[in-house]
Order: sequence, then C-alpha cells, then structure tokens
Amino acid sequence: MSSTTQPVTDATFDQSISQGLVLVDFWAAWCGPCKAIAPKLEEIALEMQGQVKILKMDVDQNPETPGRFSIRAIPTLILFKNGQQVDQVMGNVAKAELEALIKKHH
Repeated sequence: MSSTTQPVTDATFDQSISQGLVLVDFWAAWCGPCKAIAPKLEEIALEMQGQVKILKMDVDQNPETPGRFSIRAIPTLILFKNGQQVDQVMGNVAKAELEALIKKHH
C-alpha cells in the first residue's frame, strides 16, 4: 500500500466517502485478481489526484461494510459521489475502464 491509495475500515468508511468522488476497492490479501488490479489503482490515484480519492477495504478485516453493499465477489470497486453510490464494477477490469468510470461521474 502506498500513499496514493489509503486503507479504510468499517469505523472510518462513512466519513471517508462523504465528500467528493471516492473509489473504494473491496479486496482481500488472498485474492489474485485483487493483487493484479492494485497497480492500476495506484497509477490512477497518482494520475487523477485531486479528481478522485481511492480507498482500499480489506473485506476479511472489515466485514460490516461489504455486507451493507452486498459484496459477493472481490475485487468489487464501488464509486461514491458525496457519500452516494453512483457506480460499481467487479473483477480485474482494465485501467481505461476505471478511468472512464471516474470521468463519467466527475
């Protein structure tokens, strides 16, 4: 984990997504596709700094929030705008697809 993406927990989730555009990566340490998408998220966090905040939630350590959003598969990425869910993608999607998703709601 670098300084570009930030960890988020059940306790800090609501506050963390309350302002602006926030992409939350629901992941787990044992998940291969989660590891594969991580570098793309780091790049997007760096390249789109100021436009979107990227948070990572470990579903094994934080079961409450994934339950609230009915997360059944990981990685699941949910995009929030000012605290409201506006979009969602599942799996190791292409970087361009993630960028388009963010730009669509910016």
